[in-house]
Amino acid sequence: MLPETKVTIIIAAYNAEATIARAIASALAQPEAAEVVVVDDASRDGTIAVAKAADDGTGRLQVIAQSPNAGPAAARNKAIAASISPWITVLDADDFMLPGRLKGLLAASVDADLIADDMWQVPENSVDGPRVALIGERMHLPATIKLVDFVRSNISDTKRERAELGFIKPLMRREFLANHGMKYQEHMRLGEDYELYTRALAHGARLLLLPAQGYISVVRPNSLSSLHSETDLQNLRDCDHALSSITALSADEQRALRQHYVSIDCRLQWRLLINAV
Repeated sequence: MLPETKVTIIIAAYNAEATIARAIASALAQPEAAEVVVVDDASRDGTIAVAKAADDGTGRLQVIAQSPNAGPAAARNKAIAASISPWITVLDADDFMLPGRLKGLLAASVDADLIADDMWQVPENSVDGPRVALIGERMHLPATIKLVDFVRSNISDTKRERAELGFIKPLMRREFLANHGMKYQEHMRLGEDYELYTRALAHGARLLLLPAQGYISVVRPNSLSSLHSETDLQNLRDCDHALSSITALSADEQRALRQHYVSIDCRLQWRLLINAV
């Protein structure tokens, strides 16, 4: 296998002992995975022990302990710093990949800096049951995604179904991230993916979105992304201000960021009102 086809799969894990072995096994089953780096974010259960026990003996698995708990963005940055492969991708600790996913993504990697695919969503109690596509027929794929469309896909609108592209898990070209000094924003515990992808697009990244290649997103009612605080919402809202300061943005791109800011602010103000009542 050529070095340029090698991928680092990073898994940030917190109290994931029930699912981490499945995630690791699915990652190690990808022949294109040169490295699988698990960063345990100060779990209070047996995540580290289960993760180490999932090693397949190929020398590709690395398990790192992060302490104290610093959030998924810090864990992902630590994994990126501890790896070297030309491509990087994220796998959530409760999700998994089907065989052939990385091969399908890499086949379309020419001239792309981010290569993503539609995701299959399954309920936690039926991971082998029927799958629902995140995007499905709402978008013609494959497609090159521009910043305006990416940002607006993350805005709630009662007139259309959301195809929230902030959830995608692309292959990211390490060279592009390094050349632009890009890391996850470690103060963010909600929307850190949205912020990184938007910033990459603002700096000229080409994002190619393909039909589903085999990422299985397990939907849980008590997932970390659904248990966000007012501070989490505020940080997500305010990241749009920082993104707006990138000088190369067009008027349409600035407008899309303002719209996203307002949508998150509405959620924040509603939460503050409910708490006050």
